[in-house]
Amino acid sequence: MAKEVRAQYEPVAEIGVGAYGTVYKARDLQSGKFVALKNVRVQTTENGLPLSTVREVALLKRLEHFDHPNIVRLMDVCATARTERETKVTLVFEHVDQDLKTYLDKAPAPGLPLDTIKDLMRQFLRGLDFLHSNCIVHRDLKPENILVTSSGQVKLADFGLGDAGPVPMQVVTLWYRAPEVLLQSTYATPVDMWSVGCIFAEMFRRKPLFCGNSEADQLGKIFDMIGLPVEDDWPLDVALPRGAFTPTQPPEGCMSPPEQPANRAPQEMLTFNPYKRISAYKGAGVGPGVLLVAVPHGQPHAQDLQDTPTGRGQ
Repeated sequence: MAKEVRAQYEPVAEIGVGAYGTVYKARDLQSGKFVALKNVRVQTTENGLPLSTVREVALLKRLEHFDHPNIVRLMDVCATARTERETKVTLVFEHVDQDLKTYLDKAPAPGLPLDTIKDLMRQFLRGLDFLHSNCIVHRDLKPENILVTSSGQVKLADFGLGDAGPVPMQVVTLWYRAPEVLLQSTYATPVDMWSVGCIFAEMFRRKPLFCGNSEADQLGKIFDMIGLPVEDDWPLDVALPRGAFTPTQPPEGCMSPPEQPANRAPQEMLTFNPYKRISAYKGAGVGPGVLLVAVPHGQPHAQDLQDTPTGRGQ
């Protein structure tokens, strides 16, 4: 960590390794408050930082002014080290003591009450809708990247700089990854809604929904549960053919929450075709048949982003 950052922030502990860098808990020496420091390595060009990275940092700083209650707040950005090939950028975020995985693990049997899950999901989807409305695709949603404060407030973390470089496969779990990413097809905001569906089911089941050990195995487990998609829904720009998988009959009511057999929310999130997948805006309660309550009037949403590809799976 560079001297300038150490002069202002005192590292306390390593929190973990995220998709795009190492995260530390640190103390702000001026305010005495705890913060989270994320070190991100960015490949540099002969002209310095890539323009795409500069744009994304500027976008993250712009989001700070909205002060959305369900987005972890970016407090500062520092370029802390530079070589000919890369620059280490330190992002300073507000610190939250626990993530959703810890929150779920601490819940006594039989798990979280239905009303608590509804409240967490409503906040989760409001935050995600805000990101999508600002053209940010998270790409790595999982319980470890969803923070929960002591008062039950949800804050999304570990987003932004998503296209600063390749995602290290060893730190990005397969279990919440959308089929189009597993197939290395084009993707857009619906990839995040697939992850939401997996997390939603996990809140009820108290264990992950799909636990594959490779891309092909993960796809196989997905199709065992939702059925093999029809030929017309299979993407044309992928190397793996539909015929590589055996058609199966999905179990009845496998994704419905307990005592909610007619609920459509998990099914609408865990739809193979990304263009048929529910959006964060509709998932928060505007669409019919969902479990959650409506987003307040005036909340930004991203309905129009559903048909806009933003990258390829990796």
